[in-house]
Amino acid sequence: TVDGPSSKDWRGGRAASFNIIPSSTGAAKAVGKVLPALNGKLTGMAFRVPTIDVSVVDLTVRLEKGASYDEIKAAIKEESEGKLKGILGYTEDDVVSTD
Repeated sequence: TVDGPSSKDWRGGRAASFNIIPSSTGAAKAVGKVLPALNGKLTGMAFRVPTIDVSVVDLTVRLEKGASYDEIKAAIKEESEGKLKGILGYTEDDVVSTD
């Protein structure tokens, strides 16, 4: 429901064009299907945001070994330029949702 009553989630219809609305996401499950080694190891949530072509996902993972913030960013950037090019985007530029 974009902007009306929803029996599934009452927040989903509360002035959707003006609010950021917490929501569930199938992204963590989808990653597990694409990358079986990660199946059941990811969780996350999404926010429905009133923009034309973007969403926000808060993805939480537990790593088996330690990694610095810079190492994690580098790994994500590498994948966005390799196997996941065109699927995963990465930037450190100061952008807004419509950029």
